[in-house]
Amino acid sequence: MSGAVTVFAVDGLPEIHPGDDLARMLGDALDGVLEDGDILVVTSKIVSKAEGRIVEAADREDAITAETRRLVASRTHPGGTTRIVETRNGLVMAAAGVDASNVPDGTIALLPIDPDASALALATALRARLGVALGVILSDTFGRPWRDGQTDVAIGAAGVRVVDDLRGSTDAQGRVLEVTVPAIADELAGAADLVKGKAAGRPVAVVRGLGRLVAGLDAPGAKRLIRAVELDLFRLGSDEAERMGYERGRAEGRAEGRAEGYDEGYAAGFTEGSSEAEQSDTAD
Repeated sequence: MSGAVTVFAVDGLPEIHPGDDLARMLGDALDGVLEDGDILVVTSKIVSKAEGRIVEAADREDAITAETRRLVASRTHPGGTTRIVETRNGLVMAAAGVDASNVPDGTIALLPIDPDASALALATALRARLGVALGVILSDTFGRPWRDGQTDVAIGAAGVRVVDDLRGSTDAQGRVLEVTVPAIADELAGAADLVKGKAAGRPVAVVRGLGRLVAGLDAPGAKRLIRAVELDLFRLGSDEAERMGYERGRAEGRAEGRAEGYDEGYAAGFTEGSSEAEQSDTAD
């Protein structure tokens, strides 16, 4: 079928442990499977395992704090406190991506230190071993403003276009598209999750039929998808934004009050001084 896209999970990948050569293990599982133009979507958890990003579960809150650059929102509920934070890589997500699923009991996994670099290492090694032009996406699960539920998105990428910038082209009616930039790496990550699942033990999927999206290894990674600060309409949670606005308004009010008091005091002192000088002149 012309234009068909297929997505399938990869079987035969063993459990990943700290220090494992993930590129070699993926190569073993994918030898004879991949074709030119395929895009490999790898759950970031197995990259974290191979890179040794596993810590004791008792350190969860400390681990979240250590991985946090900035608190976006925090909510306390019967089960504890949920923190939405900006990670050191600029990702905004719950608990800085610290996760206890699909790891040994008593441990938690942290995100890869540099997901784009991890994706690039895998793409470079797999292209060399398998002799095919492929792209690699590292995926993780995110919640989203405005929407309930979660979906997988791209946190790392190499050898694949992460956006399809359609600005300047025209729609079917001939109208110029001015803001349309599909986040195709996120769409690929979400599609791959449909076949990987969360509990099936299949952390890797292949997307086939979108070879036009495969690019050179120097193409921008998933960091390209992080919105610039000046364009971010959701930089803070609603309660945090309200609190910040209140505190800023109160500080500005105090500052204005001090300035008013100084101006009034200065004016009063000047008037009183002038009056005394006039009285002194009259007395002379």
